[in-house]
Amino acid sequence: MNRREFSAHVVAAGVGITSASLSTVVQAQGGPVEGTHYVRLSQPLPAAAGGKIEVIEFFWYGCPHCNALEPALDAWQKKLPADVAFRRVPVAFRDEPFVAHQRIYYALETMGKVDAMHRKVFYAIHSEHQRLDKAPEIAAFMTKNGIDGAKFLEVYNSFSVQTKVHQAKQLAEAYKIDGVPALGIQGRYFTSGSMAGSNEAALTVADFLIQRVRKNG
Repeated sequence: MNRREFSAHVVAAGVGITSASLSTVVQAQGGPVEGTHYVRLSQPLPAAAGGKIEVIEFFWYGCPHCNALEPALDAWQKKLPADVAFRRVPVAFRDEPFVAHQRIYYALETMGKVDAMHRKVFYAIHSEHQRLDKAPEIAAFMTKNGIDGAKFLEVYNSFSVQTKVHQAKQLAEAYKIDGVPALGIQGRYFTSGSMAGSNEAALTVADFLIQRVRKNG
């Protein structure tokens, strides 16, 4: 989902995503092609994975494509090798509701609740049609799911969460992210569903890029 789709309030899952199989491309061209299926950053970024290969998913809770990809992405990241570190970075293409959703994610992360709540936030927005962009609604949602709403808002409004939101903005800009979901690899490459042919194919491209980083150092 790109900036233009965000501006048009596209909400139908799967819009703009093709069903092309990457395996056909691999067989025809010998593997994912730079400039077509992935991009090499002109200015490499420092990776922050403690010596491991860093993989970042750039996402937005309101994006239908991110929501649709989540089951496959979750299964994929759980099978990553021990030398790969995976993390999520929420993006904001304008202030609201993007920043509110960034703060939800980082507050959950701070409280150690991402595993328990990440998919529930997606479900609330895409299946229950909640916006989750105003404090009372967010607090009520958290309380309904067993989290102290007042405590959550305290973390949500904290300086540390605001700092993480600022850092997320800088990282997305450095990767030149203009649509989600997208995957950044080791501060050197990124790919997306629109580049790879489908969001699931982007995971295959990411596997290829992980191997490339591992081989080339």
